[in-house]
Amino acid sequence: MSSLSLLRTLFGYRAWANDELLEKLEGFDPERHQDARHDAIRLMNQCHVVDQIFAAHLTGRPHGFAADNTPDTPTLQALRSSVAALDRWYLGYVETVTPEQLSESVPFSFTDGDKGFMTREEMLAHVVTHGGYHRGEIGRLMRQHAVGLPWDTFAVYLHSTDPSRRQQGQLQAA
Repeated sequence: MSSLSLLRTLFGYRAWANDELLEKLEGFDPERHQDARHDAIRLMNQCHVVDQIFAAHLTGRPHGFAADNTPDTPTLQALRSSVAALDRWYLGYVETVTPEQLSESVPFSFTDGDKGFMTREEMLAHVVTHGGYHRGEIGRLMRQHAVGLPWDTFAVYLHSTDPSRRQQGQLQAA
C-alpha cells in the first residue's frame, strides 16, 4: 500500500470517526453533564481549529487564527456541520494531491508566531493523529459520565466499509 493510498483510507476513517463521535456527543445531557459536555465540545473545537490551520498551510493561504481554539464555544450542531464540511475538504484533498506534492516541504507559522515547516505528508499525518488523540480524550469524558461511546477504531472502520474483510481471505481461495 502506498502512503497516498493509506492517507486516503485514514482520512475516510477520520471522517467516519468524527461523525460517530459527534453523534454520540448528543448523549451528554446539556444540564446534568454541562461541564463535561462543554469540555468535550471545546476539545473537538480545538481539534477542528487545528485542522483548519493545517488546511490553510496545505493551500498556502492565511488561516486567520491567533490561537489553537476559538474564544467562544460553538453549538454542537454548528461544530458538527463545520467538521463534516472540513472532513469532505480533506477527503477531496487526498484524492487530488500527488505523491510529488506530498513530499514538498511547506514553511508556515504557528499561532504563537514560531516558524516551522513540514512536508504535506507530515501535515496530513499530524491532522489524523491529532484528531485521534482528542477523540480519545473526549471518549474518556464520555465514559466517566456513562455516555454511550462510539466504537472508534481503525479496524472497525475497515471492516464496516469493506465487509468482505470478514471472510479472512476465503473469497480469494475459492
